[in-house]
Amino acid sequence: VSEFFFTAINSILYQRGIYQPETFKRESKYGLTVLTTTDTGLLSYLSSVMSQMSTWLTEGEVQRLVVVVSGIDSGETLERWQFNVDVDDNCGGSSSGVGVQKDENVSQNVVKSGGGNGEGKKKEKTVKEVHDEIQAIIRQITASVTFLPLLNEPCSFDLLIYTNKTAVVPKKWADSDPRYIMNSQEVKLRSFTTSFHKVDSMVTYKEADEWEL
Repeated sequence: VSEFFFTAINSILYQRGIYQPETFKRESKYGLTVLTTTDTGLLSYLSSVMSQMSTWLTEGEVQRLVVVVSGIDSGETLERWQFNVDVDDNCGGSSSGVGVQKDENVSQNVVKSGGGNGEGKKKEKTVKEVHDEIQAIIRQITASVTFLPLLNEPCSFDLLIYTNKTAVVPKKWADSDPRYIMNSQEVKLRSFTTSFHKVDSMVTYKEADEWEL
């Protein structure tokens, strides 16, 4: 799951032009050609976040990952790419109330969603089945340029990771507000499941003003 997040974040940063296209290299993953950053600063940042994410995922503490795209000049949140993580109760994952802000720790790369509705033992999925589902999400991210408004100013991104209240948060991580978007549109993307997790994805974006259309 953490490897998927790394790939998805890279795809978003490339497709939305947050980083220059020449700073990405092509790689083969999930039966697709994907683009991964070669920017050393960004790689170091993402590696650090993904390492912590992997620990929290193993402990069943992650509820949601959000990639926030905001305008550097305006400071406005323009897009929120949200990936909700549900943990299978039978796998020992803990969870908290779904989307109740007061029950969430929000760290600089942290915010949460709740989950787990044990439905008994599920059939083990093959790696190919999981990869096919992930492939469909990555394709949707790639196709997002066809429906998302143009980003008309230089943009930056932040990562918010929603965790359970029981999660141990490193000191260097900071609390953050949810960075919601006013007057937004939402598009639900595909989901994928593993033996332990289910990941639902969606993108929320700021509606273009009439004069921009």
